[in-house]
Amino acid sequence: MSTPQDRLAVECPSCSTAESTVHEVLKEGGGRHTVKCTECGHVHKVKIEDDDEVERTVVISQDDESFSTRTDVPREETLAVGDEFIVDSEEAIMLVRITGLEIGPEQRADEAAAADVETIWTRAVDNVTVKTTVNPKEGTGDRESTRSFDLRLPGDHEFVVGETESFGDEEFRVKAIQVREDAPEYRHGKLDHEGDMVYAKDVKRLYGTDQTTSAWSAW
Repeated sequence: MSTPQDRLAVECPSCSTAESTVHEVLKEGGGRHTVKCTECGHVHKVKIEDDDEVERTVVISQDDESFSTRTDVPREETLAVGDEFIVDSEEAIMLVRITGLEIGPEQRADEAAAADVETIWTRAVDNVTVKTTVNPKEGTGDRESTRSFDLRLPGDHEFVVGETESFGDEEFRVKAIQVREDAPEYRHGKLDHEGDMVYAKDVKRLYGTDQTTSAWSAW
């Protein structure tokens, strides 16, 4: 027999969308309960509100596309541009970085309490696309021979100025790294000293010198 704690009064999408009906709780977990309507027997999921958390819209940008989802965050937590967190929703599970906080119509903030935020603007950083420009070795080609391409990599891949990278048919020596504006603080916006390191998720553009033997052949 169900106890009072095993029952909830919620709307049923099958027989009662305007008023709450008694439902039997079949399964609990993750802030969403699986319930069964005692009126019509319909089984569905309902979100159980937690007074310590708030549900907020998260807009996730990935390459040239973006989509929105919903996620729960602690009500009293302070959110800030540059922070990273895991979005675990029905639409996606990914690591994202906050790029903006919307606290009202056309109002943005760099930092705010979760309870005051309406929309969290983010960028996916677990897997990223790194825009890359490679120049020919000195004496082996002209500027028109410079080529650009995209590299799809884990966000925590490390690029170090002075080191050689190989990806398939591409092999180049890292010459300089342009850092994204939303990245944690680096010394400069563009790093070009031997040993300078930037994570792939922080790279705006990567510059290199070709290290292949035949890429710049005229034939």
